[in-house]
Amino acid sequence: MIKHKLLACIFLFGFIIPAFPQSGIVHEVGVIAGRVEFRSDYGQRDNTQNNLNNMGVEIGIVDYLNFSFYDNRNSYFNEHFKVRTEISYSKTNLKHYGEWVNGNSLGAKQLKAMQGTTQLVSLGLQLEYYLLDIHDFENTMGSFAPYISLGGQVGYYTATATSTLGELGNITTTYPKYLVPSDGRPHGYSNESKAITSVAFGLGTRYKLNRMSDLVLDTRVQYFNSDWVDGLNPNKEIYTENKYNDWLTFIGVGYIYYLDF
Repeated sequence: MIKHKLLACIFLFGFIIPAFPQSGIVHEVGVIAGRVEFRSDYGQRDNTQNNLNNMGVEIGIVDYLNFSFYDNRNSYFNEHFKVRTEISYSKTNLKHYGEWVNGNSLGAKQLKAMQGTTQLVSLGLQLEYYLLDIHDFENTMGSFAPYISLGGQVGYYTATATSTLGELGNITTTYPKYLVPSDGRPHGYSNESKAITSVAFGLGTRYKLNRMSDLVLDTRVQYFNSDWVDGLNPNKEIYTENKYNDWLTFIGVGYIYYLDF
């Protein structure tokens, strides 16, 4: 609980700071949208069809603190780092794919009929490191600025799990592993809404359109501190193949505009 409160304070601080004008700092604002590939307890692990079909969409509003725009001293930090804050929303529809849904057994039919959704609202704070001097990028139209990023997010998810065979929770509609109590829940599935934290690692590049705007290609891996974000979490003590918490990958494109006040 203390960790969650501390993270919440850090992120709140990260969003409050950009709201105030600061000498020598330029704000950049933009929109980034793309596809989310959710790695969850749905479907066969490392199955290409499963991964490609369990994809959703995400859109985010971002704000960057740019320390180099007015800086002519070329300090290393100002020339290579930006602080990024964002708020984003994603939604992913989930189903089971892979070898376990093949055939006409009751278990295969139960898995095939199972479906879920997860919606996630997140606030994020990341530090971006640019491999090349930011000043050189800002002054060269048509140039690229590759970067890596590391940070965290706090958010709120809403997960649902249903079946076209009927209400989940009985042996007729529900695959056996999801009937076993798990992690304080009566079953290995849950329809719930809860707060969540995650760590995020990203790679990307900017493309300089003109002096005051960029295009960005952004990719991110995000690992959650819970295995319930997708609404499924079979008992780990019994089903030892359930090793990891939920995580996702994101790839998107965006437009960034410099606020030169």
